Amino acid sequence: MPATSMPPGEFMMGSPDSEPERDDDEGPVHRVTIPAAFGVGKYEVTFDEWDVCVSAGGCSHKPGDEGWGRGRRPVICVDWDDSQEYVSWLSKKTGKTYRLLSEAEWEYVARAGTTTPFHTGEQISTSQANFDGNYTYNGSIKGEFRKRTIPVGSFGANQLGLHDVHGNVWKWVQDCGNDNYKGAPADGSARTSGDCSRRVLRGSSWDFNPRILRSSVRFWLRTDFRSSGIGFRVARTLPR
Repeated sequence: MPATSMPPGEFMMGSPDSEPERDDDEGPVHRVTIPAAFGVGKYEVTFDEWDVCVSAGGCSHKPGDEGWGRGRRPVICVDWDDSQEYVSWLSKKTGKTYRLLSEAEWEYVARAGTTTPFHTGEQISTSQANFDGNYTYNGSIKGEFRKRTIPVGSFGANQLGLHDVHGNVWKWVQDCGNDNYKGAPADGSARTSGDCSRRVLRGSSWDFNPRILRSSVRFWLRTDFRSSGIGFRVARTLPR
């Protein structure tokens, strides 16, 4: 699994009141310190990678691909519980500690040092991410609506070397569902209080409008919810 090391650092998590079309659950804006380097998959987990887990007996669910194809397309129709099976299997197979990103880690690497709505700036286009191009955001122009996922890495990476942090599929993260950031950890760890029957997703997907692709957008669903717009990305805890 191609991965890259993310450096420690600090950032302001959430969206300011001045960001167009923000939602209340994206605040309050707060400083988060990422204390140590950690590994992150360069791409969303693919069908190729998932199917190896199924063949090895580590993953019990074999999701369909909606007729779009498997291979290097991101695995879809996997719930949060499925993602836990995968990271557990991968950890046992490699002897390394794989896991989901925390919500704070996800926004840190998605922003990649930027403070704009997207790592691409104030706007995003369908030549930069896979989303519903019938809609616009913040003065952008309309674009293509592909109506499906596309192979991972089809667009350029962000400033930290990660692909598809905006669009293609929603990415499950570790955190429990909470209505806002009041009481959220400031150390980059996952939030383990709140409604833990629901878990957070980040990044948006192929069938959403560009407003929902913003780095600060958050959403949460039941841990057993599956759809053609949901996949995940893995992280790895690095030895200190």
